[in-house]
This record gives sequence, structure tokens and C-alpha cells, in this order.
Amino acid sequence: MTGDLVLGLGGTVDYEIRWDAEVLSALARGYGIRSDELTTTTPIIDERSLVVTVLAFLATGGGGERFVLSSEIVERFAAHFDVEITLGGTGVRAGIALDRIGVPTVQHLVSIDDNVRRLLPASMRVVSSATHDTLDPHLIVQYPEKTTVLLADAAVTAPTSNRLIFANDAPNREMAISPDLGDALAGASALLVSGFNTMQDADLLRRRLTDLLAAMRRLPPEALVYYEDAGFYRRELSAPVRERLLDRIDVYGMNEDELQEYLDRPVDLLSGDEVVAALAEAHGLIPARALVVHTKYWAIAIGPHAARHRSALESAVRTAATRYRLGDRCTAADLDDTARLERHAGGAAVVMAAERRLPAVGVAAHVVETAHPTTIGLGDTFVGGFLAAVPAAARVATAAALERALDAASVGR
Repeated sequence: MTGDLVLGLGGTVDYEIRWDAEVLSALARGYGIRSDELTTTTPIIDERSLVVTVLAFLATGGGGERFVLSSEIVERFAAHFDVEITLGGTGVRAGIALDRIGVPTVQHLVSIDDNVRRLLPASMRVVSSATHDTLDPHLIVQYPEKTTVLLADAAVTAPTSNRLIFANDAPNREMAISPDLGDALAGASALLVSGFNTMQDADLLRRRLTDLLAAMRRLPPEALVYYEDAGFYRRELSAPVRERLLDRIDVYGMNEDELQEYLDRPVDLLSGDEVVAALAEAHGLIPARALVVHTKYWAIAIGPHAARHRSALESAVRTAATRYRLGDRCTAADLDDTARLERHAGGAAVVMAAERRLPAVGVAAHVVETAHPTTIGLGDTFVGGFLAAVPAAARVATAAALERALDAASVGR
């Protein structure tokens, strides 16, 4: 095996807005938005319905991903704010996390433009199904805890920080599989599959699954396959993905928002009883070898192979916490600093309950205090940290760390 980590299936160009509660208040009052209108399920057909959706999520502290009628709505809303252009997609952000510790990856992309060429780390090799340049930006909204927005008749305050994603991205919705993917998978040590959540055509999804499985025939049987749910725009389309892929998936990941969507009820993430019941029910719905749920308080794997992944969970939690406090500028040395932070006591209690009552292993989150948290991409970064524990990646990361230490020593002489 060459040991390549192949990450896919699609990348994005993200418009990350700088949060400004005054701008949101002006938009809400200008559109006459009232508190009884707030819902996270209204079709986003214009800027007004986008503002309604943002405020509905903010009022509950929720996060999620939603489809918008056109990219023009994204462009119009983003124009009210300061915007930073970044790259997104689970594979790309996981690859960026791995790049920070010296681990190269192979990225499967379905779209490309000059932003991607400019921002993609040099360590990433690209396999792409794109035949021409396109730009369909994803709007990224990160709101902080305790932020307050004024409506026409009331005020809403976020009980916690979270992130929202809004997009109309045709290449990711079509998710064409590159004919070169099979060659990239030959000899790979791991494959990350994510992105099917944005598809909306059931027949096309089935064809893409057939294409992916054909490419995966080249994947060595011992290679790890990690599947990240990522929140389906059409929840019913998650079923055919599981039907076709679950036998080959080693780790099936999701965050707390996706867990609660599957269960169709809220879960108190700091209640051992509720979490144990939720994990057991979720594993009944998704009987993966290892079902991983990652949250702000803990990360837990449940299933017959869960115990194999304790060190990967530890790596994943540490990597995500480092991004939360430092953003994309984090380095391998910052991971070491994060490892020394205390653990969330409530999260540790939940992990203990899960390990005692389920076939599960878990890791409590670190307690991170920062005035400017980075909430976007935490799940993606978690995945990157998890894959860093794959033996081939761990060997490369260790070699890179040794090389940095020797360079530092030579400079000091």
C-alpha cells in the first residue's frame, strides 16, 4: 500500500461572513420579521427567507446546512458583511487539518476555479471530475454565544455559538465521480466519503453510488473507509447511501445536529441517560461497525468495532479543539498545547455512562476559552484528526514532527 489518504467527494468555495448583529437587526427590522415567523424549514427563495432561517437557528443555538434557490441570494446577503473567501467541504477541510501536521492527501473534487487553485495547500494532489471552472459559493454564518438580534417585535439571543451553511451548488449536487478515482484508490490506506448529503435527485444519487462502488473495487480490503453524514438536504436520501455503502464503511460519523435530526427529537448532550438512549437508538437505525457522534462536549463511538478507534477519537477531539481556538493558522505545536487543556467534566461523565452501558468508547472534549471561536469546519477538522491516527498517516506525521524538531535544533546551534 502507498498509504495515501483519499478524501472526497466534493470541495467548496466558502464565503465566511464576519458576524455583525447590528446588520442582522437592520435586515430583520427592514423586512418586518416577527418572532412568530421564525422557522428553520421555510424554503429559502429570497433574502428575506434566508434572514428568517438564520434567526430561527440562532434563537435555539442550532446549526445546520440548507439549500437556497440561487447563488444570487448568497451573494446578496454576503454583500452586507465583511467576507473572507475560504475553502470548504469535509474532504478539503480534513485535508487542511492533515496538511498542518505534515500529512499529504489526495482530494477528489467536483468543481474548481481560481479560488481553489490559489487556496488549496500544495501538499494536496487533486483528482477532479470538473470539466470547466465554476463558482457557486457556500455562505458560512458563524454566530457567537449571547449575541442578540432585534426583530420587528422582539429580540432573540443565541444560547450558544454555532454555524450555518447555505448554498446552491450544482457541481456538488450532481457529484460526478472522476474516472481517475479508482487509480487514486489503488494502494490507499483510507478513503473519506462525504458530500452525498447535498444531492437531491434520487436516481442520480443511485448512479453516483454505482460509480463510487466501481472505483472502490480498487481500494485495498484493509483500507479504512470513513463516511461523514454531514446533514442531508433531503433526509430520505440518506437511506440509499446506507443500503449501498454500509457494508464497506468502517466508521460512520455525524455531529449532534444530525443525530437529533435522525431521532427527530432534542437530546440533552450532558445527560448520560439521554445520550445512552440516543446512541443506542441511532445505532439501531445505522448499524455501522463503528458509529461516531461528535459534539461540543464529547465524541463517542458505538458498535462492535468501536474499541478500535479510541486513539483516533483522541486525535480527532484534540484537532477540532485546536481549530476552535485558533482557526486555520493552527500548527502541530498547537495540538500539543491543546492536549494539556482540561477536559469538560460533564462530557467526561457522559463518556463514562456510555462506556459502562454500551459497546462504546469515548473521549471528553477539551475546555477551550477564546473570545473568537472558529465554529465552521469543526466536524471536518474532527475527521482530519481521526484520519491522522490511520497508521500510514501517523507515520508521516511523526516523521514530519521529527524533521521540524531537527530543523529547530539546527537553527538553535
